[in-house]
Parts: sequence; C-alpha cells; structure tokens
Amino acid sequence: MNVLIAGGTGLVGRELLNQLLAGRDSPVIHALARRLPDHPPVDARLHWLKVDFAALPPLPVADAALCALGTTIKVAGSQAAFRAVDFDAVVAFARAARTAGVRRFGVVSALGANARSATFYNRVKGEMEAALATLGFGSLVIARPSLLLGQRAALGQPARPGERLAEAVTRPLGGLIPKAWRPIEAATVARALLHGVRTAAPGVRVIESGDLQRLGAG
Repeated sequence: MNVLIAGGTGLVGRELLNQLLAGRDSPVIHALARRLPDHPPVDARLHWLKVDFAALPPLPVADAALCALGTTIKVAGSQAAFRAVDFDAVVAFARAARTAGVRRFGVVSALGANARSATFYNRVKGEMEAALATLGFGSLVIARPSLLLGQRAALGQPARPGERLAEAVTRPLGGLIPKAWRPIEAATVARALLHGVRTAAPGVRVIESGDLQRLGAG
C-alpha cells in the first residue's frame, strides 16, 4: 500500500508516521512537508517531499492519504495566515491526492468544527470538512479531537500554554471528565485515525473525540 501524508512533522503527524512504520502492512510512505525535519525517521519505505502547498506538484500514485496539517491563529499570526494552512493547504493536498488516485482520505480536524459556527477557528475547520466531502473520495474519515496532548518540544515547536494548563488541570481529575471533552494524546488520535481509514466504509465518517479515545486506546 502506498500512503501520502501531509503534516508529518507535527504532533499527530509524527505519531501517524511512527505507527505506520511500526505496523505490519509495510506501506510505502510519501511525506509532504514545507520544511524537512532535522532528525527524520530513517526507513527505506519513507520518502520525504519538500513542497509548497500553494503550488503542489503531481503526487505519487497512492491508495490512501492522511492529513495532519494545522496551526493556531497565534502561531500563524493572523486569521488569513491560519486559513491558508487549515483550509487552503488541506484542501490543496486533498485535491492533489485525489488526482493521484487516492480513494481513502483521513484528516485531523477539531472538536466543534462547524461551517456555520460563529467562532472563526471552528468555522474554518467546518468549511474544510465540507470542502473535502465534495472531492469524491470513496471514504473520507474526519477525526475531531479535543485539546491535543504531546511533547511539542521534541519537535522543536513552542509549548502552547493552553495545552499545558489543560493538562495540569485535567490529569488529576482522571475519568471524571467525559471522554468527549477530555484532552487527548496525539498518539491516541493517530491510532484511531489509522483504524478509521483502514476499516472505512464508503462515504463520510466523523469520529468525535470521545470515540477517538475509545478507538485509539493503546
């Protein structure tokens, strides 16, 4: 199986790569990135492609694609810059993947995604989901995680105060917080998304954060 992945240098994307390489199905992986990682995983099955998502080249033929592109308005610097990543780049990758023959597409969205939301972040995520649903994939799997947990420092990314605060507050409460709202480990999201793509039925499947917790339990 050939797999395309965008966002493999990020929190969930790194986990997707590691889990794909550790699996038994020995996929050939083409990982697209704006900047190549300083210390990428070394594996003969993994091929890095440095790209401009605003002007993607034709992509290798593939069976499935995974997208973990995403930023925050604070990191991006403006709403326009945020949209350029979380909508424009995601949709551009999906279109290029569809042209490359991809039939199964999995994407990391966010809890609360809604194209009609009054909140800009949630609205962009919802608009992205709606745009992907029009591209003709045989199966589209959308993961909507709650607040992500993971080691950003290991990726050379700045810590996000909101994530650190949420982790400090919620960990002592353990199972008292409903799974639908509980912060979720990036590795859990990756396992659940891979499971969803591998077992996908035709059509669109949305996996909310509580179900991600269940499907991605290690």
